[in-house]
Formats: sequence, structure tokens, C-alpha cells
Amino acid sequence: MARKIQIVNKNDTSRLDVFVASQDIGITRSQVKKLAHGGFIYVNDVPAKAAHRMQPGDSISVTLSSGSTPLLEPQDIPLSILYTDNDILVIDKPAGIVVHPSAGHPSNTLVNAILFSCPELRGVSNNLRPGIVHRLDKDTSGVMVIAKSNAVHNALATQWKNRSVKKKYLALVTGELHCQKGLINCPIGRNPINRKKMAIVTHGRSAQTNGRSAQTKYQVIGYRNDHSLIEVSPITGRTHQIRVHLASMGHPITGDMLYGKRSQLLNRQFLHANYLGFHHPSTNNWVGFSTPLPPDLKVALDQLGLNSPGN
Repeated sequence: MARKIQIVNKNDTSRLDVFVASQDIGITRSQVKKLAHGGFIYVNDVPAKAAHRMQPGDSISVTLSSGSTPLLEPQDIPLSILYTDNDILVIDKPAGIVVHPSAGHPSNTLVNAILFSCPELRGVSNNLRPGIVHRLDKDTSGVMVIAKSNAVHNALATQWKNRSVKKKYLALVTGELHCQKGLINCPIGRNPINRKKMAIVTHGRSAQTNGRSAQTKYQVIGYRNDHSLIEVSPITGRTHQIRVHLASMGHPITGDMLYGKRSQLLNRQFLHANYLGFHHPSTNNWVGFSTPLPPDLKVALDQLGLNSPGN
């Protein structure tokens, strides 16, 4: 059975096949080329070729057959469940797993694991992202909440949009931050040179050079051996926000290979979502969930002689 996906291009000027494959709708660039060749992709109501150069404001229509998208199957991947009821599932996401299927990650995602534990979530909010309200980067660990119905998903999404959700992360950065606490207020947009990266982007003449408003609070917990352990509270939720903001200060997250450099302390970025608080969609009572640092991050702190928060 075919389904149609509508996409509005805000500020991208890349090729059509590159743009569509980056939209997390579960198809690869080669699949996009085949669809375009078959006349299944329209730009501004006109059939478009894969090499078509995108312009800001373009409206893209992609028609997918049942064979064009990955089969979203439950997979027996261990989940650390912090809380569950009829409305929400709260988990402690491990590092090394992406949240939902996308080009390059058609399976072995958090969604595949969730569908194995909660098969009733299939079809909630999005066929490829059932129940997903927010995301954590592949190599970021910590608390996530999953919606078990469309109504719950809408209620939680509204809280994210209104910025009433409280999020706290623990991060280890290189160097010593001279200010014990502060607010980073710098717009973030797609890096114009490396499309896999985000960057601090000041407002320019065209939509392509515009960044989106982004604010991050931080507070230093401790220093040791040219490293700072900090608590981070993002106000907005831009892609890679914490990583980009801290790197822009000259203090990239330890182990962040995209915005910093390799670390001998650990094999991934030291970023852990240790607290998530929001109003429960059914009761409207405030609920908060926390999770301690995973073993690999504790070991890194031990090597530096820093105590884990709460110890």
C-alpha cells in the first residue's frame, strides 16, 4: 500500500536525493534516486530528478510503496525500564544505539527494542518513530520518555514545545571553565561546510545562513587534570545543542569525535541525561526521573580522581 510524505524545505540548497535521504523517513539515497527516476518524487508539484538543486521554500512530495521503507520489526534488545504505566514508558537509554530507524540505521534501534517490549506502541504518532517524543544522540545515554498513545504523545509534545520540561545532563569537558555557572545563548544551524555537523550560525542575508535560537545553562561541579565536570540544563532542544555550545566556548565534551577529539578516558562523548521532569499527561502531577552515570563514565571520573555526583 502506498503512502505519501510531504516535506517543506526550510533552508537547504543541496541535491534532492541528499536532502530527502537526510529527512529520517527511512529511505537511502539510492532509494531516493530510484523513486525520482520512477516519477514518485515531486518538487512544487512537478516531477523532479535526483540531481535537482533544492531551494528554500520548496515543497517536496514523496510517494512510498510498502517495499520502499524498512520493515519496522520488534527486536529482542535489552531495555532498562525506569517506570511504566498505561500512558508512558520511561527508560534509561544506553550509549551506542540510535533512537529510531533512518537511512543507514534501518534496524537495531531503540524503537525496535521498544516494540519488542511494548508491541501495542506500533503506529503511535509515527510509523517509523512510534511513541518517540524526544531524542538523544547515539552516543548519549540517559532518561527518555515514550508515549503509549497519540493523545499522550500530543500532550508531551506540547510540553516540549512550551519548554516546560526540565532536562539535566552531566558532561565532562576539556579544560577548566573559569565561570562557575553561565548561560550560553548562541543560535544553532546546519554547518554549511559539513552537513553532518551543526554549528553556531549568526543571522545572515539568506535562510541558509540563519541559525535557530538556542540557550543552554551550565554549572561547574568540579575540576581535575584539565577537565571540568558540569551539570547542563538545555532550555531549547536543537540538534547537538549541548555539544555545539560547549565546543563553541573552547571546552568540547570529552570524547566527542565530531566537535572535539578522541580521549584516552573513554570511547564516546561524556554526556549523560541524568534527569527528566514533566507533568504527567493524565494526572498533570509533576513527575521526575533520574538515572546514575553508567559504568564507562564512572570509570572515566575515577581515572581523573573526580567523584560521581551523589557519591
